[in-house]
Amino acid sequence: MSRSVKLMFAFLLVFAVMPAMPAIAQAAPPCDYYGTHANGAQYCIEMPPEGYWNGELVVFAHGYVSETMPVGIPWEQMVLKDGTYIPDLVNSLGFAFATTSYSVNGLAVVRGGIDILDLVEVFGQVIGEPSRAYLVGASEGGLITTLMIEKHPGVFDGGMALCGPIGDFNEQINYWGNFRIAFDYYMPGLLPPSAISIPQDVMDNWYSVYAPNIAYQLANTDPATVASLLAVTGAPIDPLDPNSVFETVLGILWYNAFATNNGIEVLRGQPFDNLDYVYLDPFLNALAPRYAADKKALKTIEHKYETSGALKRPLVTMHTTGDPVVPYWHATKYAQKVSANDNGAPYLNIPVASYGHCNFTTPEILNGFSWLVSQP
Repeated sequence: MSRSVKLMFAFLLVFAVMPAMPAIAQAAPPCDYYGTHANGAQYCIEMPPEGYWNGELVVFAHGYVSETMPVGIPWEQMVLKDGTYIPDLVNSLGFAFATTSYSVNGLAVVRGGIDILDLVEVFGQVIGEPSRAYLVGASEGGLITTLMIEKHPGVFDGGMALCGPIGDFNEQINYWGNFRIAFDYYMPGLLPPSAISIPQDVMDNWYSVYAPNIAYQLANTDPATVASLLAVTGAPIDPLDPNSVFETVLGILWYNAFATNNGIEVLRGQPFDNLDYVYLDPFLNALAPRYAADKKALKTIEHKYETSGALKRPLVTMHTTGDPVVPYWHATKYAQKVSANDNGAPYLNIPVASYGHCNFTTPEILNGFSWLVSQP
């Protein structure tokens, strides 16, 4: 294969397999009730056809959106992999649907929780108090959902957290950082300058320069080197789909590129720490740059971003076993927290044996949701 053909192949892969790439701005789907809070958060409420509302509400907490994007409801996150539009699915079951953009993008866990509480109040004012309210969230929204169910049992009757970093938020940050460290070792020179320092140029030119270069390098690197990168980091791929290598590597590196600076700002310090981390490759372990997390950032994470497992309302969690962005071990760690607290509230984790981040089908979603609404 010629160099030009390989380059074109790699360039096309960037746009074919990157799960974290923001969708091109879409026109907002019609909402029965649409508005903007004073803080800038946009909300949408959609109701079932007249006479079919069961009196209950489902609130959706969306996932991460880069701070480089304008604040707005990420409609592309409302579509399941089989094309099902979540608001329509919720309405078809007789439930009202409501969602918010949050008032900020980037690391929006704290602000997102506040905006969701505001949304519930708006729903009560516009439609009326629901007989029951459920919170469903994906990715970053999965963490928001879990924290809200733990801390606001009087607002929600239960929650469904999908593919969220709910087991250990600090370890999630370290997972992304350690992947970047390993990537720089095995494929040096593609991303400047380090895991904790992201120039604006990288974000500005990610899709036009950096991601295509990384994809090209992956396509032309010795497979043994790529295998070492995946083995050292524990990042999963789909063994039946060669393109999943690109999805895994580019997906994780996207978060390093677009979430690092914002995370440092929001957490009031640099949170990545690998001082004591042992990389499985002894040469990488000896040569890896070492970073210490700022104590202020770690304290912020501990108080505002770590779950407790103390549940007073039902919670169901779902996670694909081959999630490369937010690994499945979050589900295991959170289950251990719930077991340690043993507050008696119903809890169910549903593992989904597939590859991908938040890669669920409609039947899988309905399975978890059916369990949730069946709880007393």
